[in-house]
Amino acid sequence: MTSPYRAIFAAPGTRAFSAAGLVGRMPLSMLGIGIVTMISQVSGQYGLAGALSATAALSGAAVGPQVSRLVDRYGQARVLRPAAAITVVSVLTLLSAVKAGAPHWLFFVCAVGVGATPSLGAMVRARWSAIHRGAPELLHTAYSFESVVDEIVFILGPILSIGLCTVWFAEAGPLLAAVFLGLGVLLLTAQRRTEPQPHPRALRAGGSALRAPGMPVLFGVFVGTGMIFGAVDVITLAFADERGHKPAASLVLATYALGSCLAGLAFGLITPRGTAQGRFLLGVCLMAVSMIPPLLVGNLVFLAMALFFSGLTIAPTMVTSINLVERLVPRAQLTEGITWTSTGLAVGVALGAGLAGRATDAYGASAAFAVPAGAALLAAVVAGLGYRRLRPAAEREEPRGGYDDRHGTVDAVDGHEGVA
Repeated sequence: MTSPYRAIFAAPGTRAFSAAGLVGRMPLSMLGIGIVTMISQVSGQYGLAGALSATAALSGAAVGPQVSRLVDRYGQARVLRPAAAITVVSVLTLLSAVKAGAPHWLFFVCAVGVGATPSLGAMVRARWSAIHRGAPELLHTAYSFESVVDEIVFILGPILSIGLCTVWFAEAGPLLAAVFLGLGVLLLTAQRRTEPQPHPRALRAGGSALRAPGMPVLFGVFVGTGMIFGAVDVITLAFADERGHKPAASLVLATYALGSCLAGLAFGLITPRGTAQGRFLLGVCLMAVSMIPPLLVGNLVFLAMALFFSGLTIAPTMVTSINLVERLVPRAQLTEGITWTSTGLAVGVALGAGLAGRATDAYGASAAFAVPAGAALLAAVVAGLGYRRLRPAAEREEPRGGYDDRHGTVDAVDGHEGVA
C-alpha cells in the first residue's frame, strides 16, 4: 500500500470500520439482482422480477435519506440496528413467501421493507470525515479508497448473487445479502470509538439536507448518472444475448467497474488542483463523452474496451461529489447529504433500466446505447447550468480568504475555492 493510503489508516479503528463497511455494503449490489434472479428461476416471470426490484429501489430512494437523517440526529448505533433488522426480516419473509408460492402482493410488501436498507457507504464516509476533518488531502484519499471499495462491491456482488441463485438454490443470493447486511451493521455499530457524534439539537428545526444550496443540482446529476448505470447493465446483457454470449455480459460489466476501480486508486494518490466544482463539472462532461464509443461498437471485445475507458471517469467524479456534499451541507446533516447522492443514483438506475429495456425491445441493443448517452448529456447539462450553485455559500459571500484543496490558501483572482 502506497504512503497516502497508509496515512489514512494510521488512525486507530479505521481498518476495522472500513472492513465492516465493505461487508455491510455487499447487499447494495446483491439484493436487486438477487431478487430478479430468484424470481426468474422460480417462476420465469421477468416482468414480476423487474417490478419487485424496482419497488425495492424506489422504496430505498424514499426511506434511505430518512434513515440517514435519523442517524445524524441519534447516532449510528441507535438507528442502524433496527433499520437493518427491518430489511433482514423483509428479505427472509420474501424468501419464505416465494418458496411457499404466496400471493404476489406479499412479495411487494416485502420489497417495500427492503427499502429500509441503511447506506453503509454514507456511514463509513461520515466516520472518515470526522477523523480527517482537518486534513483535506487525507480525506480526499479516504474518499478515493471508499470509491474503490464501492467498485469491488459491484464487481463481486452480482457474481456471488447470480452464481448462488443458479448453482445452489434460488433464494441463496438474497439470503447471503441479508447475512452480509446484518453482520456488517453489527460489526460497524460495535465500534463506538470512531462513531461520529450525533447532533440532536441541530436537526430539530432544520429542514432536509436536500434543501441546501447546490444539493438539488447534485441530486439531479446523480439521477442522470444512475440512469447511465442502470441502462448500461440492461443493454450490455441484451447486447451479449443478441450475439449468443449472454454469460459474457458479466465479464464486460466487470471491465466497466474495473476501470472505475483503477481510476479511484490513482485519484487517491494525487493532490487535486483547482476547485471542486470545476473538477466535478469536468468529470461529468467526460462521462458524457465516454458514452459515445459504446454507440459505435459491434462486438463484445470492443464494447468491453469502450466501457473500461468510460469507467475511468466514474470514481474521480464520485469522489469529488462527496467533497462537494461535505462543503454544501451543515456538518450535522452530513450523513443525510451523502445518502441523497446514492438516492439519486437509485432513482436513476430504476429509470435507466426501464427506458433501456423498452429501447432494446423496440430498436435493438446497439441503438439502445442512445439511452445512457442521452442520460450522460442530461447530467452534464444539469451540472453546467447549476455550476455556480455548487460553490459553498460562505465562499460566494466572501471573495477572499479561506482554504483551497491543497495548501490552505485562496487567490480570489484564480478562483481556488475554500473548504467549508
